[in-house]
Amino acid sequence: MGGHMSAITLTDLDISYGDTQVTHGITLDIAEGESFALVGESGSGKSTVLRAIAGLAPEWTGRISVLGKARGHGIDRQFSRQCQMVFQDPYGSLHPRKTIDAILSEPLTIHGLGNRGARVEAMLSAVGLDRRFRFRFPHQLSGGQRQRVVIARALMLEPKVMLLDEPTSALDVSVQAEILNLLKRLRREQGLTYLLVTHNLPVVSFLCDRLAVMRHGRIVEVAGVEQLKSGQLADAYSRELFAASGGEIAGG
Repeated sequence: MGGHMSAITLTDLDISYGDTQVTHGITLDIAEGESFALVGESGSGKSTVLRAIAGLAPEWTGRISVLGKARGHGIDRQFSRQCQMVFQDPYGSLHPRKTIDAILSEPLTIHGLGNRGARVEAMLSAVGLDRRFRFRFPHQLSGGQRQRVVIARALMLEPKVMLLDEPTSALDVSVQAEILNLLKRLRREQGLTYLLVTHNLPVVSFLCDRLAVMRHGRIVEVAGVEQLKSGQLADAYSRELFAASGGEIAGG
């Protein structure tokens, strides 16, 4: 093994909402330190997979394992030290009447971690926010600044695995590149593993090593990002997605 560990292993994962089965037999192995994308159209089941890993999808069968430990159903506090999720909407995911300081301190309080002020300032700095933002409220920040706070909050407990659900889709195009560069740098500096859900193939090309293409709740192909950049995807549906994205991948 040489110390190489899987960050996320999914085995025959079937997720349902009530009587509707959303995913069918999802099996994936994501290495520690890898940046992996789930791509597909709306309704392909890709976000549902993230929700199940995060403990937000109640009905599933199969196996979900994170950093070698099987996850049960429901919320698991120890799990949240290891694995955090960043949602796409930086407006809806921050409490409007709490300061940035209170928002970032909350996970530390819940887990009984001290030295909160210093940790908050260090994390603001890590996500490229000046310390003067510390006692502001979310509505006083731009969309890009808010998304930096969302990312900072997810990193407060120093997790090793980050689940990213369309992390830039709610932002202006000019700001998207900034946030993608930030995510790339944080991954390198903190040795993070990313599982990213997106329909934006240039984002995958920029941020990821491998991708799985999902359709109707199934994985139709797993490919390296080089195959994506060169347009050499094996599955016809994958190629169709690539063509729909304008093939504008290289260099992005």
